[in-house]
Amino acid sequence: MNLKGKNSLPKRTASIDPLPLPRCKLEQNEVVPMFIIGHRGARRVEPENTLRAVRAGMACADYVEVDVRLSQDWIPVVMHDPLLDRTTNGTGPVNEYTAKELKTLDAGKGEEIPTLEEVCSLVAGRCGLFLELKEPGSEDPICRVLNKNTPTHLYVVSFHHESIVSVQALLPGVKTGIIYSRALPDLPESAAGLGVHAILLKFSLLTGDLVKECRNRNLVTVSFTLDSPEEFRMAADLQIDGIATDDPCRARHYFTDW
Repeated sequence: MNLKGKNSLPKRTASIDPLPLPRCKLEQNEVVPMFIIGHRGARRVEPENTLRAVRAGMACADYVEVDVRLSQDWIPVVMHDPLLDRTTNGTGPVNEYTAKELKTLDAGKGEEIPTLEEVCSLVAGRCGLFLELKEPGSEDPICRVLNKNTPTHLYVVSFHHESIVSVQALLPGVKTGIIYSRALPDLPESAAGLGVHAILLKFSLLTGDLVKECRNRNLVTVSFTLDSPEEFRMAADLQIDGIATDDPCRARHYFTDW
């Protein structure tokens, strides 16, 4: 392996699991119209997909989101890209390194690349988890970890329909979600046909009619990635159920300041 240096807001109406978890203190009269997901932990303020970023996200988010793929020895590790180059001081494909070798790399500010097991242990009883499955074919080892160490509030999500079907078979009853980043015909119908609980839509896809159709099909509707007050306001106006943001404390403070 080659290492290299380098005013009032509407209340949400969909049915969502309550999350009685520690986070930013809210006053009794404050209304947060949707749940907040820390994207890759809190990638705007800490190195993405590290335990440091997860801890930062947990300070303000209802859920944190991480990306999972497999090491060479089939250990689920937390990494967005298929290559190490952008976020670590390593180079080349993640799946050409063992988990032990990946642990020697710097993922930012001296942080290691975490395993999925480490993230599950960190959030247990304290925060919900959105787990994005990046690679079709990785479902079995990922579900083994989740079966042993299941977060109380968990969604397994992916762009890959076949991965969602596999997860539903391996972990019956787990909540799942399908991700869409481009417009396709009948998105809510496609998601409902998969039997998922949630649909995750790129922010540019959101329209009132689309959100209404998702709600009619009892889909929890989440949008990504929202980081500005204007985007927060639009999401609240559309009455979606949740947002993914790179800075969950900024989102939390925006909503609680009203």
